[in-house]
Amino acid sequence: MRAEIGLLIIGSEILLGKRQDRHFPRSREQLLERGYDVAYCLIVPDRWELLLSQLCWAFAAEIPFFSFGGLGATPDDLTRACAAAATGRSLSRHPEADAIIRRRFGAEAEPIRIRMADLPEGAALIPNPINEIPGFSVAGGYFFPGFPQMAEPMSQWVLERYFPPRATQAEGRVLLDAVRESDLVLWMEDFCRAHPDLEFSSLPSFRDGHSRIELGIRGPAAALEAAWPTLLEALRGRGLKLEILLAPRRP
Repeated sequence: MRAEIGLLIIGSEILLGKRQDRHFPRSREQLLERGYDVAYCLIVPDRWELLLSQLCWAFAAEIPFFSFGGLGATPDDLTRACAAAATGRSLSRHPEADAIIRRRFGAEAEPIRIRMADLPEGAALIPNPINEIPGFSVAGGYFFPGFPQMAEPMSQWVLERYFPPRATQAEGRVLLDAVRESDLVLWMEDFCRAHPDLEFSSLPSFRDGHSRIELGIRGPAAALEAAWPTLLEALRGRGLKLEILLAPRRP
């Protein structure tokens, strides 16, 4: 099983340009530090039908995912109810979350704030060190508030509790000058077939009127180290001018 985690960022304000997303860059750093890749990143509006469909897809993908946003008690906070619907569970009052919110807010917990204790049946709580209102996890999805200052320590807690460190992936990159991508496609296909354990990337660009290509391979250190000389030999054998941007090394 690949060491990867998906990301769902929920909030119409991001899609409308009213807020800039901060969850993706920080989550990517957190995951890479622990040896995990970002499997995907979706930005979803606060709309029931779209959020429900994307959560259904995320749960069905059977890849753990982090979800940010939509856990409040206003009409546009739909995440808790959509997570329940997507997993076929009822939305019910979580006793521990109820106790935390009542202890935190006292009489002011009713009638609004206490709604944040309504979670998918069977959900486990994720502690919130900032304002104590917990996030939750259910069926491989981990749900955090939309405030980055709250979400960051909460997601770090989840990583440390549920996701043991994994070996980071090794990587190698070369830059080819004055070559067209189309001239190398058949060779690329052969290389990928010969090295199925590696991720292959080709990023073309243009400079001074001619094309350049940055080729990258990434994967387990042993597989990459075995493939790296083959890659260089094949490119040099074609008479291509290349610059090694990153030579693979064991993490």
